[in-house]
Amino acid sequence: MTLAAPARALAETLVAPLGRRWEHVQGVANRASELVDAVDDDRRDTLLAAAWLHDIGYAPEVGDTRFHPLDGARYLRDHEWPEEIVNLVAHHSGARYEAAERGMSDELAEFPYQDGPVMDALVTADLTTGPSGERLTYDERISEILRRYSPDHPVHRTWTEAAPILRASVERTEFRVSARSA
Repeated sequence: MTLAAPARALAETLVAPLGRRWEHVQGVANRASELVDAVDDDRRDTLLAAAWLHDIGYAPEVGDTRFHPLDGARYLRDHEWPEEIVNLVAHHSGARYEAAERGMSDELAEFPYQDGPVMDALVTADLTTGPSGERLTYDERISEILRRYSPDHPVHRTWTEAAPILRASVERTEFRVSARSA
């Protein structure tokens, strides 16, 4: 059974009312579909489903902590989505760094960190897609995020710290894609 289609439907229900956030989610899913060569064939559906679901924690009916990776993961767990997708949503794009900034590391620890090609590809899809779904380079995306938040904001501090680690995820993904297409 594939999960990308029901993931898309759920994301559309929860995130489409949020306007620009929905544009971002669609862009991330499209970007993930371009990156499927970075993961094994049997992992592609997981990547696509996680890409569709990565920001559902922003939906008002989902969020209660105001930390969208945690809220999204809890919602998916409570609605019996596969554990790997739940964990990918929980930890996407450096969430563990923001959790530390927000004093929420213990709560995020409910979900094991998923390291490897699927996480790297999800990070790459998210961090090469702008807020309106436009394609950006990694550097453009990080700059865009840092411009939106003041230096004393937890998100700004998170991205300042996590940027080099997340850049490595992007580089690994780009290497995997180029190696498979060669």
